[in-house]
Amino acid sequence: MSSDRIIPQPGQESVWDYPRPPRLENSTKHIQILFNGVVLADTDRAKRVLETSHPPTYYIPPEDIRQEYLVQTARTSFCEWKGQASYYTVQVGDRTAENAAWFYTSPTPEFADLKDYVAFYPSRMEACYIDGEQVTSQPGDFYGGWITSDIVGPFKGIAGSWGW
Repeated sequence: MSSDRIIPQPGQESVWDYPRPPRLENSTKHIQILFNGVVLADTDRAKRVLETSHPPTYYIPPEDIRQEYLVQTARTSFCEWKGQASYYTVQVGDRTAENAAWFYTSPTPEFADLKDYVAFYPSRMEACYIDGEQVTSQPGDFYGGWITSDIVGPFKGIAGSWGW
C-alpha cells in the first residue's frame, strides 16, 4: 500500500478499505452517461465492483443503455476475478470511442450477476455522473474506475503504482 494513503472523512470511502479479491455490490445511485450530446445510459440499478486501490467500477444493466449506439468489437481481455471481457465501441453521430465499454457474457460464478452488464471508461465518454456529480476517471488508460468526492485514494494507475 502507498504510504500516502488519504484518510477518509465522514461520508467518504477509502479504496484502501476495499477487499481483494474484489466484491460486487448493488448500487441505487443515479448513474448517467453522456456521449456526443446523447444520454447513453441512465439507471439507478447499477452494480459496482470494489477492489483494493481502485475506485469503483460501475456496471449498467443492458436494458438501461441505448444499445443502438454500441457496436461489439473483436477485442477481448481477461480478468483473473471476473473472466473474459468483450468490448463495445460507442458511436453517436459523427463521434466514435473505440473499445470504450466492456462486458462479460460468461463471468465467473462469483461475478455471475454481472452477466451482460456494461462498464464504460469515463475518460472516453463526454461525461459520467453519479447522483448528479460528474465523475473523474481513474488514472491510466487501462482502468475504468469512477472517482467522486466521496472516494479517496491514492488510486492505482498513478505513476509508480504498478506493483500495488
